[in-house]
Amino acid sequence: MATQELYAMDPGDPLWQVPAGGAARFSWEYDDHRARLLALYQKGKDKQWDAVKRIDWGLDVDPYDPLGTPDESLALYGTRHWDRMTDRDKGELRHHVAAWQFSQFLHGEQGAMVCAARIVESAPDLDAKFYSATQTMDEARHAELYGRFLHDKLGTVYPINTDLQALLGDTLRDSRWDMAYLGMQVLIEGLALAAFGLIRDTTDKPLPQQILAYVMQDEARHVAFGRMALRDYYRQLSDAELREREEFVIEGCYLMRDRLRGVEVLENFGIPKAEAEEYCEQSQFLHMFRKLLFSRIVPCVKDIGLWGERLQRAYVDMGVLELGDSNLDLLMHQDEELAERLDRQRFAAEEAARTGEVEEAIAEGWPGRRRENAEQG
Repeated sequence: MATQELYAMDPGDPLWQVPAGGAARFSWEYDDHRARLLALYQKGKDKQWDAVKRIDWGLDVDPYDPLGTPDESLALYGTRHWDRMTDRDKGELRHHVAAWQFSQFLHGEQGAMVCAARIVESAPDLDAKFYSATQTMDEARHAELYGRFLHDKLGTVYPINTDLQALLGDTLRDSRWDMAYLGMQVLIEGLALAAFGLIRDTTDKPLPQQILAYVMQDEARHVAFGRMALRDYYRQLSDAELREREEFVIEGCYLMRDRLRGVEVLENFGIPKAEAEEYCEQSQFLHMFRKLLFSRIVPCVKDIGLWGERLQRAYVDMGVLELGDSNLDLLMHQDEELAERLDRQRFAAEEAARTGEVEEAIAEGWPGRRRENAEQG
């Protein structure tokens, strides 16, 4: 079935064209590379995986509770609308909330794929091009698996959030190579990582848990690349150039905090936009998520050297300045380890199941032994 037939709301023109600026850069220096980036490039090659084979797509998904979403996390919980909803209505709401979340993941991953390809084209250093080529493949795989989850398991897709689209458009229109990475990998992917991690750590549903854990394992490498490449590059910039990038970060952070709330889902349930926005703003779950949202962004921004006075004031206003001292390396290590642990648990369970089947067959007698016994009898 075509995706256009699965959209819960009109997505508009099926093709979005963003005018590209800037230059494609070629480097004729093939030997003098940064060892850290080459090591990350090697890791990117070693850690490639197939979304068709690594994910257990045979797992069932309850369309009315695909993520194990608690009532308290839904913006309508405790409102007059919630009190009038039947259990089936609440299941429909959970379905649409999950579809909206994973649709934004899907659209964001396509944006990340395009941005990574843009970095391959425009980055001045060959080692950055090498790594970005592996990241482009990673992002293609992520878009593939989120698209399959929405098509095969949920059957509902939402258009890209207009404010997320605006931030992505601003990122892609900028001719400076580093802005593709700053906008996408630091801001948009930082937001996505917070959402991925929240669902991964709270869901009791094995399929979305697998998807998110394995995607976050890849993203740990992407964040490491961004920190290395941008940190090195930003040391060369003037104060004026750094201020331009800090302004971009400030505007992007406020936009993500204030606009990415899932209001579209409530509107789709017939609730006026102003009322839907009020319910979202009153949600304690949203307040918690907003704090978590910046747990990946703020320490990364500080680490790459964007920590001017105005940026710090903005983070004070958002109540997240102290997150600049968070241990980003530890968070990334935990993301990688959780995926490896999930693999070990899955393989151990599969091996135990195979062993049990063999033991049962032995207990019952192999087919050849049963025929032999029958002949002797």
